[in-house]
Amino acid sequence: MEDGREVRDLLTEIRDLEREHLKEYKRISEEFLSLQKGAASRQELIGRVYRRMVLFGAVLMAALLVLLVYLLAKWWGPLFGR
Repeated sequence: MEDGREVRDLLTEIRDLEREHLKEYKRISEEFLSLQKGAASRQELIGRVYRRMVLFGAVLMAALLVLLVYLLAKWWGPLFGR
């Protein structure tokens, strides 16, 4: 009879440990998912900033190219003329 009680106590302890492990697993999974969602939102934000910077750089390069063409057209004669 004593062996049955020990087995029951052991099984109860194993069950309780499994419940604790499951609870911890759920907590860690929820934490991981929240971190993953935060990382995804930051990545979207960085993507938007990157696109804006590329657009700004393209507009700036176009403006500089127009300025260069204008200055070359205006000063071509005096610089390279005879």
